[in-house]
Amino acid sequence: MLLLLHLLAAAASNAETPQAVATAFYRVHQQSRQDGVPDARLLARYAPYLSPELAHQLADGADAERRYAKSNADSPPLVEGDLFSSNFEGVTAFQVGVCDIRAKATDCRVQLQYAPQKHRPQDRPVNWLDTLRLVKTPAGWRVDDIAYGATWSFGNHGTLKATLRNVIAEAPR
Repeated sequence: MLLLLHLLAAAASNAETPQAVATAFYRVHQQSRQDGVPDARLLARYAPYLSPELAHQLADGADAERRYAKSNADSPPLVEGDLFSSNFEGVTAFQVGVCDIRAKATDCRVQLQYAPQKHRPQDRPVNWLDTLRLVKTPAGWRVDDIAYGATWSFGNHGTLKATLRNVIAEAPR
């Protein structure tokens, strides 16, 4: 019984490590087929892993997309493709690497891959590193931003929060 209690306590403490939160975030991401700014339903799936600030900014981004779509019925959304990685097509595999833990923030390097579903001889998997930024909240470690690591010209560049700020600024009020 004592061993069981010790294992449960260890599992509970490991559940709140930055690596565990990052892994859970990317598992939701892989299951979501996320495209553009997530709507409220999809955002609810990500919510347990997001900082309050990022969750608020994503909700504001979704509102901005709705306003933009209402004013520009024949235009594509402001953000298309995968918002949570450097690659427009998304992620088919991930590996959370070492996290540089500081008192209230940490950066986790994440090895990401996109392998096309329909394989043609010229199609090769795309591999890259993004950096997941987490902050310590009263609820534990939470994703607060993503620094895109794309080395190709058509990938996402900068950060997730900067992209969201641009979406919010571009939408009509």
